[in-house]
Amino acid sequence: MVRDGLAAMAATVEGGDAIEVSVILPCLNEAETLATCVTKARTTLERLGIAGEVVVIDNGSTDGSQAIATDCGARVVDETRRGYGSALMRGAEEARGRFIIMADADDSYDLTDLQRFIDEMRGGAEMVMGSRRRGTIKPGAMPWLHRWIGNPLLTGILNLFFRTGVSDAHCGMRGFTKDAYRRMELRTTGMEFASEMVIKASLAGLRIREIPITLSPDGRSRPPHLRSFRDGWRHLRFMLLLSPTYLFLIPGALCVIAGLIMLAALGRGPIIIGDLYFGVHYMVLGSLLTVLGTQVVTTGLFAKAYSHAARLYAPDRTLQLLLRYFTLERGLVIGAVLFAIGFVIDASILIRWLASGRTTLDAVRPALQASTLMIVGAQVLFASFFLSMLTVETRTPAERAEPAVR
Repeated sequence: MVRDGLAAMAATVEGGDAIEVSVILPCLNEAETLATCVTKARTTLERLGIAGEVVVIDNGSTDGSQAIATDCGARVVDETRRGYGSALMRGAEEARGRFIIMADADDSYDLTDLQRFIDEMRGGAEMVMGSRRRGTIKPGAMPWLHRWIGNPLLTGILNLFFRTGVSDAHCGMRGFTKDAYRRMELRTTGMEFASEMVIKASLAGLRIREIPITLSPDGRSRPPHLRSFRDGWRHLRFMLLLSPTYLFLIPGALCVIAGLIMLAALGRGPIIIGDLYFGVHYMVLGSLLTVLGTQVVTTGLFAKAYSHAARLYAPDRTLQLLLRYFTLERGLVIGAVLFAIGFVIDASILIRWLASGRTTLDAVRPALQASTLMIVGAQVLFASFFLSMLTVETRTPAERAEPAVR
């Protein structure tokens, strides 16, 4: 009966009916569980009366997974580029359905529970996230470290940086529309693909829904492909690289503020608070923090401008302010003024030294202030030229091909 039903559904799809749902399963040596996953997905689509397909993206299996998938009625696509993200991107590109549901091929996710994902997408959701934290995690399904530390910590950081509002950013079962996949412009090839999808969906303004799901212990006898610390670092690294505000701007601004306070407060002499003595050495530290902070802030602005130019994500508030008010000329004026103030202070020190008959002159404090202003001014001058290059308005070949509107 099951085989007859699967054959009928395959014949309907091949007969030309539009496929509504594609279930994509990345696969690397999943012979133990693949038949169960494919059969569950196909029989569920048949039971729901949905024109659908199951696509297995093989990532170099050597255990006969390809033949198992084919025998169970799945369409097998080979992806030679290794990696979780590579396999899923290939699956999404090959999927013929309007709605795409992805899941792992280890039988840890319930592939009979497709209807809720489909109903949400039919109702207008562009991405439907499964949430293990709001659902059920069966005993032995997730290591203690992942459940109580790794996943909550990484999800919390992701929500802090990108305000996605999801409770389980790394759940492997999720659905999205084909159009949403194109709009996200996903690129990462490894496990960080899970984070990238949520981040890009949020940055693209997609309508995201979350539903509780059940996670069961997987059916494999071998260890999982996931490596806790290596893949956790890849997630964190990717989030930091895609968030210049938290990686560059905030730390850099804090350094500049602390450095300027030290330079200004100690400019007239040491400060003693109880047993603490703040002398000229703290001015040296203040100068270092100011210069370093300025460099970090300008690097963050470069990163934001590049990300916008490369269309990695839409402009945020900081970048919008930069694009609205920054011009090369304004940057050059600010840099020149800072450099000139420092130069004048240094020149006055030189004049005093010459007037004193070139004797020893106690001018370390103003000299530190002057050198800091000159270095920061020079940084701003050159950074303004580079920012101007990055913020030049450009158009894509498709945009250049569009006729002008008159």
